[in-house]
Amino acid sequence: MKKLVIPYITDLETADIESAADILEENGTKSAIDVLNWPDQYPYKPITYFFTGRSADAVFIKYSVKGSMLKAVYTEDHSPVHEDSCVEFFCMPEGADKYTNFEFNCIGTCSASSRKGRSEDVVPFPAEDMVSILRYPSMGHRAFKEMEGMFEWELTVKIPLKLMNLDPDNLPEKIRGNFYKCADDTDSMHFLSWAPINTESPDFHRPEYFGELYFTENK
Repeated sequence: MKKLVIPYITDLETADIESAADILEENGTKSAIDVLNWPDQYPYKPITYFFTGRSADAVFIKYSVKGSMLKAVYTEDHSPVHEDSCVEFFCMPEGADKYTNFEFNCIGTCSASSRKGRSEDVVPFPAEDMVSILRYPSMGHRAFKEMEGMFEWELTVKIPLKLMNLDPDNLPEKIRGNFYKCADDTDSMHFLSWAPINTESPDFHRPEYFGELYFTENK
């Protein structure tokens, strides 16, 4: 099973979301979203890395992507951002019967919910929770139609632990999760993951294939 350490980083306690991007590159754990689970159907593979770290009450992720197209038409949270140039984070506590999904297009629009499956017991987060998910997109926030060419973009996000169904005062040693890169409604459709997914067709909503995410203790 794939494993990843999410370190506690003291500087994230007081950092704004823009400063957090640099802190993650310097002190976070770097990994790649590079598993082509369905290479015959979807062979395109944009270069995608991410850096992770945490404060006492939130997980921070910085995504870095380089690819041959870019699209961001959705600007309202809970829109189908997976159709745009999109990065995602799914997670769940050990033994839980529900997981949470956080999906972001390249301009920071987010869709997030708690659920048992793709269409089972889906509960979108209310507006007051969505505003607590901070985002810093290098592309800005203005929407645009699909563009061809080579593009590099970054997105840094801050996700409160409580939205991950975790108690910051009683944080477990590990949880389970996966990281994804996709763009369902583009000319360069692709479905990449950090931890492998053993299904016949693309399906990110499969917690049985989540990897293990370990938290280091607060210093």
